[in-house]
Amino acid sequence: MDIKLTKTDNKLDPELFNTVAKLAAEKVASGGDRVNKSTQLRKFYDEIVLWDNKLQMHSKTIQADKFGEYLPFIRMLNAKVAYAEGRKLVDYNFVSLLNKSLQQVTDPETLHTFKLFMEAFMGFYKQVRPKD
Repeated sequence: MDIKLTKTDNKLDPELFNTVAKLAAEKVASGGDRVNKSTQLRKFYDEIVLWDNKLQMHSKTIQADKFGEYLPFIRMLNAKVAYAEGRKLVDYNFVSLLNKSLQQVTDPETLHTFKLFMEAFMGFYKQVRPKD
């Protein structure tokens, strides 16, 4: 899964929130009925939204400083998703999606893009697994 949260030539991949998010949702949905329930995935999405909202409350100049303070806690999502995998609440596909995406979160802008990507992912995931 090639998810690119950074801009190339000052533009995001036009398919990031469409085809890329849909393919990611389909891959994660293929994990079976016992894992990757949308309520569990929603917990991770909600935390990403929380961190993005905390940054969006500040001016651009303050965002960079705050981002540096928040980044260790944002990256702690990797530990939380590993714990969830250990409890068989999520599978390797979702862990990998979060790990690869969080590696690319390097500033407020990439965090915001990650939040938007996860929003699209969650929409497609619900389409693929509506009963969860």
